[in-house]
Amino acid sequence: MADRTQRSIVIDAPSDRVMAVIADLESYPEWVSAARTVEVLDTLPDGRARTARFVLDAGVVKDTYILSYSWRPDGRAVSWSLIDGDLQKTQDGTYELIGLPDGTTQVVYELTVDLNIPMIGMFKRKAEKVITDTALKELKKRVEG
Repeated sequence: MADRTQRSIVIDAPSDRVMAVIADLESYPEWVSAARTVEVLDTLPDGRARTARFVLDAGVVKDTYILSYSWRPDGRAVSWSLIDGDLQKTQDGTYELIGLPDGTTQVVYELTVDLNIPMIGMFKRKAEKVITDTALKELKKRVEG
C-alpha cells in the first residue's frame, strides 16, 4: 500500500458537531473551495452517505469521482475509498475525531491518492500534504465560524 499522509488539527467544538459538518457532504461546496458539486447517490439506514459523487475543480486539477463511505458506529470516524474517478485511480481517506478534556476535538486526517498519470513520489506526498492541510483548515473555519 502507498504511504499515507497524516495531518491533524484541533477544532474548538465537541466531536459530534465536527462530525455533523463532515457528514453533511452536500454542503461541501459552501465551504470546500475546490468542491463544485457533491451529490449523495445512496444512503445508509441512518441517513448518512453510502456513496457520493464529487465534482472537483482545484485550478489545474479537475476531477469527477465517486467515493464509498464507512462510518464508525461510535460517530468518531469515517473512512472512504474511491469507486470510480476520471483523474484518480485511488483515494483512501479517514477522518478520526478525538474528544479532548477541554471540550475541543482533535481531527486526524489520513489520505492516500494515486492518479492515472505518473507522478514522482515527492510531488505526490506534497500534493497530499496541501490537500489535507487545506481540508483541515476549511473544516475548522466551517465548524468554528
